[in-house]
Amino acid sequence: MPVCLGPKLQVLNTALMTAASQRTYRETNQDTDFWGRLVESAVGATLANGLKGQHGGLFYWAGRNREVDFVLAKGNKLVAIEVKSSRRKGSLPGISVFSREFKVTKKLLVGADGVKLESFLSTPPGKWLE
Repeated sequence: MPVCLGPKLQVLNTALMTAASQRTYRETNQDTDFWGRLVESAVGATLANGLKGQHGGLFYWAGRNREVDFVLAKGNKLVAIEVKSSRRKGSLPGISVFSREFKVTKKLLVGADGVKLESFLSTPPGKWLE
């Protein structure tokens, strides 16, 4: 089972992150750090809200100085999810380490060269566990 290191603060409504910022969409999108947190929070909120009432868990994993943004678990199925808000994939060392330690059913990259963000956000989270 994935190791959870303390609770990961997850905003379940990204409007709470942007309402007080008074930034335009363009300004928000150009601030790569803030945009990355916003995209990751949107993915986390979609997963957390979409899994309510279902038999599945949502976790954060960190180990050996690596992390996986989100881990979906249901029965013996594990889905490792990494979120990249930039256009380039880069490396995914967290998923590599996690996959060596646990039997991962599916690895997902959201954004970059992986599943398009819009497609991921419009897919019910349970589908990724099938």
